Amino acid sequence: MNILILQGSPRANGNTAWMAEEFKNAAEAAGHQVTLVNVARKKIAGCLACEYCHTKGNGVCIQKDDMQELYPLMTEAEALVLAAPIYYFTLCAQIQAPIQRMYCVNNPAKVKKMALLMSSYSPGVYDGALAEFRDICDYWQVENLGFVSAKIDEQKTDDIFNKIKALVEKF
Repeated sequence: MNILILQGSPRANGNTAWMAEEFKNAAEAAGHQVTLVNVARKKIAGCLACEYCHTKGNGVCIQKDDMQELYPLMTEAEALVLAAPIYYFTLCAQIQAPIQRMYCVNNPAKVKKMALLMSSYSPGVYDGALAEFRDICDYWQVENLGFVSAKIDEQKTDDIFNKIKALVEKF
């Protein structure tokens, strides 16, 4: 399976980055083709709601930024994994931008499965992110394979690694 991981943490060695890398390694070991993109290091603007993509652009966004690198990856992906730090009760802005920019094509057509990796220093802040993730899965009509979350005292532990491996087995 062709899996695309969008990793949204600006911290290269942070907890979310670790989770995404561990998922990638486990998925590759299971025989999947995996591309991991750190979208926090990309310049991706939010959707302008200009409707160019639906009027003159034939599904192409008028903005020319690093999202141009992601469109082909998202078009070919059969599964999408979002890896997001939770700073303020929902998916981080770095993940929001590429998801919202898919507006021009509506949804990544080949994606049939999605999963979520999320970390936070505060326990009990995941409800908003989970609701948003479920809504994306529902709207795109893809199978929600679940999530792995890690709060501060669970970061980079064997327990979280084992949960990530169990999530990979669902693909």
